[in-house]
Amino acid sequence: MSRAVLSLGSNLGDRAAYLRLAVAGLAAQASVVAVSPVYETAPWGGVEQDDFLNAIVIASSPSLDEWGWLRLGQHLETEADRVREVRWGPRTLDVDVVTVDGPDGPVFSSDPELVLPHPGTAERNTVLRPWLDIEPDAVLPGTGPVSALLAALGEDGMHRLDELSLVVDR
Repeated sequence: MSRAVLSLGSNLGDRAAYLRLAVAGLAAQASVVAVSPVYETAPWGGVEQDDFLNAIVIASSPSLDEWGWLRLGQHLETEADRVREVRWGPRTLDVDVVTVDGPDGPVFSSDPELVLPHPGTAERNTVLRPWLDIEPDAVLPGTGPVSALLAALGEDGMHRLDELSLVVDR
């Protein structure tokens, strides 16, 4: 059994539809434990582009390990016709594996293809704020409480979209 925290983002096309596609795809392969509210956020990474919609999903699976979560996220990005042309550039869908908990606790990885916890998480309020909305006691493994990390960063550039839901009816 594993549990993953996954970050979703989109800033091209029907952003909400792409996030819903990701949640539905996750629900088809795993148990979706919680889905955060959606936030509209300024782009990150220095590339000129439109604002993002961001959310966090917590999911669990008896069969997926950290590599399974990565491959599932990549599959969902492909379904959304994601094109990788510019690092941190615009995208239809971005699915990042933020953390994975396995049977023995948090999974750490320094493999270049899958660094866990996801690098930069501690500096991204676009991940921390929605994560706290669904897991108030969240801890970023090896770093500390998500609430303290967010308090140090602040929440500038974020707008919660309460009218937008990613919950998928089964």
